[in-house]
Amino acid sequence: MEEKVILVNEFDEPIGLQEKLAAHRQGLLHRAFSIFIFNKEGKTLLQQRSLTKYHSGGLWTNACCSHPRDGETIQAAAQRRLKEEFGFQCPLNEVFSFIYKADVGGGLFEHEFDHVLFGSYDGAIAAPNPEEIESYRWVTMQALEKELEQHPERFTTWFRIIFAENRAYMSRF
Repeated sequence: MEEKVILVNEFDEPIGLQEKLAAHRQGLLHRAFSIFIFNKEGKTLLQQRSLTKYHSGGLWTNACCSHPRDGETIQAAAQRRLKEEFGFQCPLNEVFSFIYKADVGGGLFEHEFDHVLFGSYDGAIAAPNPEEIESYRWVTMQALEKELEQHPERFTTWFRIIFAENRAYMSRF
């Protein structure tokens, strides 16, 4: 099945569908979501993207990010992908959204209307999907801030943008 993304305008109104890789080659604005998971210790869950991903492989990023399918709500898509990638689900709340465009290498561009959701989870992570996740870890916000400052190249472009521009939202955890 060919995976498509939902093309949107700057108001997040759908204007069409496009094959995912083609949309990234052309840098077309499309709908996406990014999930941040926090635990009761105030740590956030990071994943290292699988080395086999078509872009940004091996880089660290937030718990989960992806694209909703045509006709799928952000909430339903976020729950689906969190289960597919990490094997768990938890309540998620959309906290903010923003638009960004970034060159991710290899002639690919992320140009996304990104819905950012936060959730809390303290259970076990039994079965991370190896096609998606190389590794994962829980990290304090202070340690993450220091690592981002000292080694930004270890993180995905969108994660660096979200963290830099929206640190105030994350300070609540």
